[in-house]
Amino acid sequence: MAPKKEDYIKTSFEANVSQTDLEKIEAVLGATDEVLAILDNPTVSEREKEIAVAELFSPSVKSAVTLLAVNNPVKNFSEIKKEYLRLLDEKNNIAFATVTCVTEPDEKQFEGLKAFVCRETGASSAEIEIVKDDSIIGGFVIQIGNKIYDRSLKAKLASIKESVEQNAKKSSNVSTEEIITILREDIKDFEFITSEEEIGTVLTVGDGIALIHGLDNVMYGEIVIFECGIKGMVQDIKKDTVGCILFGSDTDIEAGSRVKRSHKKAGVPVGDAFIGRVVNALGEPIDGKGEIKADDYRLVEQPAPSIVDRKSVSQPLETGILAIDSMFPIGRGQRELIIGDRQTGKTSIALDTIFNQKGKNCICIYNAIGQKASTVAKIVGDLEKHGAMDYTIVVCSTAADPASLQYISPYSATAIAEYFMYKGKDCLVVYDDLSKHAVAYRAISLLLQRPLGREAYPGDVFYLHSRLLERSSRLSDELGGGSITALPIIETQAGDVSTYIPTNVISITDGQIYLESDLFFSGQRPAVNVGLSVSRVGGAAQAKAMKKAAGSLRVDLAQFREMEVFTQFSSDLDDDTKANLNYGNGLMELLKQPLGNPMSLSRQVVTLVGAIGRKYTDIPVDRLKSYQAEMLDYFDESQSDIMNEIESVKILDDSLKNNILTSIDKFNEIYAKEKL
Repeated sequence: MAPKKEDYIKTSFEANVSQTDLEKIEAVLGATDEVLAILDNPTVSEREKEIAVAELFSPSVKSAVTLLAVNNPVKNFSEIKKEYLRLLDEKNNIAFATVTCVTEPDEKQFEGLKAFVCRETGASSAEIEIVKDDSIIGGFVIQIGNKIYDRSLKAKLASIKESVEQNAKKSSNVSTEEIITILREDIKDFEFITSEEEIGTVLTVGDGIALIHGLDNVMYGEIVIFECGIKGMVQDIKKDTVGCILFGSDTDIEAGSRVKRSHKKAGVPVGDAFIGRVVNALGEPIDGKGEIKADDYRLVEQPAPSIVDRKSVSQPLETGILAIDSMFPIGRGQRELIIGDRQTGKTSIALDTIFNQKGKNCICIYNAIGQKASTVAKIVGDLEKHGAMDYTIVVCSTAADPASLQYISPYSATAIAEYFMYKGKDCLVVYDDLSKHAVAYRAISLLLQRPLGREAYPGDVFYLHSRLLERSSRLSDELGGGSITALPIIETQAGDVSTYIPTNVISITDGQIYLESDLFFSGQRPAVNVGLSVSRVGGAAQAKAMKKAAGSLRVDLAQFREMEVFTQFSSDLDDDTKANLNYGNGLMELLKQPLGNPMSLSRQVVTLVGAIGRKYTDIPVDRLKSYQAEMLDYFDESQSDIMNEIESVKILDDSLKNNILTSIDKFNEIYAKEKL
């Protein structure tokens, strides 16, 4: 109710306007069109309206009519009258109810309805309006305020239909005889059961947002159901209205449509059967492979594990990418941000990490947010090609989906991952990407008329991502020791990491892998910037063999980059500088890795031991990658005991390191004879 109408009703109460007075006002207003023409005319002054009211209306209602004429269109009087009488009944402890029925109740039934309304509201008396509606088939529906008590035959038949459909879903082989049995039992046990429902009314709808009046007791995040069957989630609660995002098309919803509460918050079905499937943000299959049998139902919004429920990150989650595993290692339960401009290989790093989890007892979940459907289809094809769909779930909300589904998508993916984590399993979740997620949430907030903050984002956008990423952790042994490792992806503009969303997620995560456009376009792929990338936790989880093999790699690369800048315009260089530049160029070449070719721990360790030991300095840089491939094949075939020891023990002692260096020397002799 608008504030001006509230003022009018307040004035009417102060003037003690009765129902009889209201009827007199309505009679005068409806007597001739000239009255409306004067009182509703904006060009007529307030003084002239006051004079007209004084001549037409009695002194007891003069102040109320004057306020109405000045502040509201008089044609709205019937609406204001209805609201005033309802509030007057509340003041006098009289309840008002609407009864919808097929045939009008007799006197005994009418008194019974009055008694029911008084009992439910605690009122001393009740006024009942009878509305006839043949569509309810039989019985009646009582509406008291925002609550509806449905005792109609139509509701019972709908309940029977739902029961039959649920039983049919549980078993695809339900026979006709079984369906008839269900119907007989339901009809046999038929009785009018009062089902209380809180009902709201749609005021406006559009752009995936519905504004609802009523639903006074609805919870934030609760699912509401529209009469056309579309579901929505409450995202904004104000004094008189509720803002709701829709999980479907709004074409079947219009102003005046009814909405009812579900009394449960948004959630998704979860279970082992989801592995290998592609689902949307609501957990519904979209890969054309049939229904998915769920084992449980989890809320999309869950509290993050507490400190006492966690344990430190101590096990590596190897990406198979040499540049990352050696310098910016990721541990199980860590949150490592992948950040960079568009088309710099962010998704490629995430996919390589998923490919590398094959046979490592890790469930992977790829969450596509706002991606083109064709892009997602290509990614699913790549996953199938590498055999990764055997342990991967794809949760997809494409660019064609409404902002509401893009908003809920990462929370749904995390809920699915939590199902496996609390069963003691390790999970990897890739959020691709949270920049589009923030944009979707901004669109929702703007449509809900929330105030803007920095860079046009709402003030709670930090909480949006923090409550999502805090759910990634490694659980204590008492809770099964499962983990969720998060790889959120953020897209920057022109390499600027100081904007709102990137700085938010950098402060939430445990490190970042920064991909630089200049490196990418120069052919250095993955284009990892050594200076801006960091892992704040993974070093504690890094395999000891890798930690020792990497040695001074990061420092050497940093020195090389600095030396390269200072010497790029100099032609007269001493031998030491030339040797260091050649060594640095060799390191950069070794760190190049094609998409879809993750390296095992043993291959990475052997490569690094030889590089730090400067065993490749005589190899021309342009032939170094082919040399590396042949050398590693040599180790796999002729030095398999070394490779097996690295994979099993994961420790690089001096003896093993010397064996690797000796074997590289032997290979270099063979290579020199054949190639050089």
